[in-house]
Amino acid sequence: MDLDAVRTFVAVVDAGRFQDAADELAVTQQAVSKRIATLERVLGVSLFTRTTRGARVTIDGQAFLPHARDLLRAEERAMASVRPGRRPLRVDVIGRRLAPAGVLGGFHRACPEVELDVVTLFDADAAIEALRSGSIDASFRAVDRERLSGGIEGARVFDEPVHLLTGPDHPLADAPAVSPAELAGHLIWMPGIVAGTEWAAYYDDLAAAFGLTIEVTGPGFGTDPLLDTIAGSPELATFVGEGTRLVWPVEQGLRRIPLQDPTPVYPHSLIWRRDNSHGALAALRAHLGTTRTGPGTWTPEWANAGV
Repeated sequence: MDLDAVRTFVAVVDAGRFQDAADELAVTQQAVSKRIATLERVLGVSLFTRTTRGARVTIDGQAFLPHARDLLRAEERAMASVRPGRRPLRVDVIGRRLAPAGVLGGFHRACPEVELDVVTLFDADAAIEALRSGSIDASFRAVDRERLSGGIEGARVFDEPVHLLTGPDHPLADAPAVSPAELAGHLIWMPGIVAGTEWAAYYDDLAAAFGLTIEVTGPGFGTDPLLDTIAGSPELATFVGEGTRLVWPVEQGLRRIPLQDPTPVYPHSLIWRRDNSHGALAALRAHLGTTRTGPGTWTPEWANAGV
């Protein structure tokens, strides 16, 4: 349906005369008449009856009017969803079950007046490209200073402790806490790690720092099959972030064990384009604040020398 014709119909209804609607729309009266005639052909009904006083809307026109106004409001919402400066604050999170999504949810609860559009991009490279193009306003990523150039800035906003996830028959299943050094000799299975990503760099450095064996091969069918495998294995374990939301059947008996002495933390930063003028970006940055690696924690050197 031609939205210009719908807009013209609404303008004639509101103005009461074709000429007055033409003046409002900055077109000729002939153009108004043609648009209304086209719309009437599409709908198969007459929308107006012409009188000496102007145009009187018909019963069919009255029935169509609220829907016409809805169409124009939908058009405005569609345009606002992508129009720079007017669309919601668009923020990339690495996954909707992971900690950044929960942190962003906390911001929404604290600032409900801020409209949010949450997207998930694959890795830091994709996020930085989207920031440069202006298609997103901010992203939660683990990055170092070398990745931030060409007007991209960032701030370390929170460190997320890493947990060990085991099945009930794993040798460490009943431990209240485990040190990274105690994991040497145990097989950590993480089939979701993709070479070249920021999370692959983090876990490569974690494995090197503590002599761990992290196996990344195997089919990555998603979270639920991974949990099924871990639950039934006396040998395999995996790493999950403290803020990762996981739900499993009680009969699986999975154990979520904190890592301590030191506590490995995943360094989440918020990154954005320096010249981004979206009014809500400053509110998000103020809500998050900044953080630095605390005592008793471990994170890669590139994160400590990062944003």
